[in-house]
Amino acid sequence: MAGNPERRAALIDAGIEVLAREGARGLTFRAVDAEAGVPVGTASNYFTGRDDLFRQIDTRLHVRLAPDPEVIAELMTRPKDRSLVTAFMHDLMARATRDRTGYLALLEMRLEANRRPELRSSFTKSVRGDLEEGMEFHRNAGLPGGDEVVVVLYLAMLGLLLEHLTLPEVLDGVLPGVGVPDGLVERIAGRIVPEA
Repeated sequence: MAGNPERRAALIDAGIEVLAREGARGLTFRAVDAEAGVPVGTASNYFTGRDDLFRQIDTRLHVRLAPDPEVIAELMTRPKDRSLVTAFMHDLMARATRDRTGYLALLEMRLEANRRPELRSSFTKSVRGDLEEGMEFHRNAGLPGGDEVVVVLYLAMLGLLLEHLTLPEVLDGVLPGVGVPDGLVERIAGRIVPEA
């Protein structure tokens, strides 16, 4: 197995691009090599198989889509109220919009995990870990609402992200005078997160 970490990272990022554009069926070593602009056969030197590539894409996506620690630190200087939770949701939306390819690849991973039990187990563990981490962060930060608020907020934002990044026209004008996505983020947080 080849050990050049920069080349491995470039191949994983190329895999994310292929996954977002072509779906899981299009994610082949040959397609990754072509996307990365490397000789045919390179990816097969870095990954033991497609499952290994999927696992490494999962790990990389969590890095790419993670919040910026400096942004979190700045936000945490604000009062611990609904407006802070709303600001966190705006940050989530902004990150997903900036790295649309990464988020679409994450959605493709969900679909592929549904088809492949071996991927489903590891991906479920990964996504569940993210949810539990979010719940713990919410509790430790002293934000309003408990675990139920975090779970419902997670589900609502997942739906908004799905629509906004795949079929944005579905939401255009659905609530007159409410902007997409920012106005909808405000509405979601306002309905779910208690005032104090």
